[in-house]
Amino acid sequence: MIAADWLFDGALGVLLLMLAAAVLHARQLYTSVVLLIAFGLLLALTWARLGAPDLALAEAAIGAGLTGALLLSALARIDDAGAQPPRTSTVRAWPATLLALLVGLALLRALWPLAEGPLLLPALALEQMPAAGVEHPVTAVLLNFRAWDTLLELMVLLLALLGVRQLQLTRQDIAPPWPLLLAWSRLLAPLALVVGGYVLWRGAFAPGGAFQAGALLAAGAVVLRLNHLLPPVRWDNWLVRVLTLLGLAVFLAVGLVLYGLGGPSQDTAWLAYPVAHAGVLILTIEVAATLSIATTLTLLVVGEKEELRA
Repeated sequence: MIAADWLFDGALGVLLLMLAAAVLHARQLYTSVVLLIAFGLLLALTWARLGAPDLALAEAAIGAGLTGALLLSALARIDDAGAQPPRTSTVRAWPATLLALLVGLALLRALWPLAEGPLLLPALALEQMPAAGVEHPVTAVLLNFRAWDTLLELMVLLLALLGVRQLQLTRQDIAPPWPLLLAWSRLLAPLALVVGGYVLWRGAFAPGGAFQAGALLAAGAVVLRLNHLLPPVRWDNWLVRVLTLLGLAVFLAVGLVLYGLGGPSQDTAWLAYPVAHAGVLILTIEVAATLSIATTLTLLVVGEKEELRA
């Protein structure tokens, strides 16, 4: 049994490397995108094998699903979709390869102390769990012990959306849906809403959370929009703007209010929640972040150009 597991994991690792190389060296852009989607699915399987089902779900929904749809949508807007990507000469490729190796070695050197002796970080996290406000250690790390990381991730997602909006977007021409696809969409979209809510609630005591739930909600919204069951999603809609900024705004408001109540004189760390209210505050942040993530991902994939006003 152990030999079979090693064989499966080894084959999975080799396939990941082969797909990564194929994505970079494919002659057609369409081929690269399809291979990237396949890479995301295998990477989701890898996370599941490593015992991280929450990351596996996020990778399958965002890395393979929404990112693949976004790239295919961008590819469809290129005048010559079959054009070959510009080839990089060997002289120019060597410096980039050397830089990537140096960055990889630097990251390996930074992580090497974690492999020496006992792992102290998991023990420290588990030791602080009674004051975390949630029962799952991953959620505690992301929303309490290292809340800065999650806050910055929301900022990066917002900056990505703002960067896309700077492009000269064209109005999307969505083809009429197939009857079978339309019927399945009406069934799967409510299911995505229910599962997304469950994943959000489950994140307090098991793998799950805002990013996974937001990805599922965005997937349902994208399916509905592609089948003409959802009106155009535009930035000039006030509700879309509110939902996009809600997660970051609530996160910042919680941090500022807690810091103001504690005061610098008490040596209160920013985003350090009171033990009695940590669970409620984390749930509030996660609900707001879920809505923002879902809206932002939907805008990135099927967002349309704003209406011109006279």
